[in-house]
Order: sequence, then C-alpha cells, then structure tokens
Amino acid sequence: MSLVLDPAAQDLLFREARTANTFTDEPVTDEQVQAIYELVKYGPTAFNQSPLRVVLVRTPEGRERLVKHMTESNRPKTSTAPLVALLFADNEFHEELPALLPHFPQAKDAFFSERPARERSAALNAGLQAGYFIVGVRAAGLAAGPMTGYDAAGVEKEFSDGDHTLLMAINIGRPGADAWRPRLPRLSYDEVVTTA
Repeated sequence: MSLVLDPAAQDLLFREARTANTFTDEPVTDEQVQAIYELVKYGPTAFNQSPLRVVLVRTPEGRERLVKHMTESNRPKTSTAPLVALLFADNEFHEELPALLPHFPQAKDAFFSERPARERSAALNAGLQAGYFIVGVRAAGLAAGPMTGYDAAGVEKEFSDGDHTLLMAINIGRPGADAWRPRLPRLSYDEVVTTA
C-alpha cells in the first residue's frame, strides 16, 4: 500500500465522508470540539500562524440570529443541527506571531505590516485550518456540513468581535435520516497532476 493510514481511517476521513444535510438531535459536546481543535491545531500553516477563529452557535438566541442570515436552502439544516461552528479569519493574526514563531519574531513586521498582505495570508491560512477542522470533525466520528450560503456581512456583524472575515459556517453532528446526497464526481489524477 502507498498510504500508511489504515483503510478504515481513510474511508472515515475521505472516501466515505460527505457533507451532511440532516442531523440527529444528539448533542455535540464542548469536550468533543476541544478534542477536535487539539488535534487539528497541528496542521501546517505559513509562519506557524493561527488566524482561524471559531464561534460555536449553541443557544436558541444565537441560532435565531444566525438563521436569519442564511440562504433559504440552508435555514432548515442550520436550525436543526446540534451545533454550528462559524469559521473566521483573524486579520490581526500577526500580533500573535512573536509567540508562535519565537525564533523569528520580526516576521510580524517584516511580512505583515501592510493590511493587504495580512488579509491574503489570513484568508489562505485560515482556509487551510478550516479544511483541517472539517477533517477533525470527521475524525471525531461526526459529520460536517460546511456552507457558504449566507449574508456574510450580516453574520460578521452579529458574531464577530474583532477584525475577522467569515470563511464558512459548518453544521456539526451525527448524520440523520437521508443525510447524504449521492457522491459527486471528482477529477482524476491525470486531470490534476502534471510533472515539470
């Protein structure tokens, strides 16, 4: 085998995993979310930056504030998922670089003093972390339903407490009845990979 990861784990994380559209009412605990984060925080990013910020929407009031900003097709599943995680990119992530990159604390000012550079880097690296987060949800035996169908400015106004850009909302829980749509096609290796 070319992969060292157990085939069952490969299925859990990738081949059999799909975006869930319905969920049971079994709760997702803070302990589960912390375990997910404690695993995925080790995923690589540029300069070891950690721009991802996560807001867990648990309360009925929070859910009501969120659902009104979702597109019509996303409202029912967002209303009923046990947990919704809002994933943001922190555009001021560079303030933490001296602690996260102690051997090169000058990176904060050398590379990220300009706002456009920070925004690009925050979006890219928080996007990487969001992908790790989804795989972490799957590793916890839960299903993820990532979505970008919403009024981003409205969600940011309701839930962001800083200079953050919304990346996605993720419904999280145990898959419910008819949770899956059929597997959609993927591009083949030869369509994606070339050699120079």
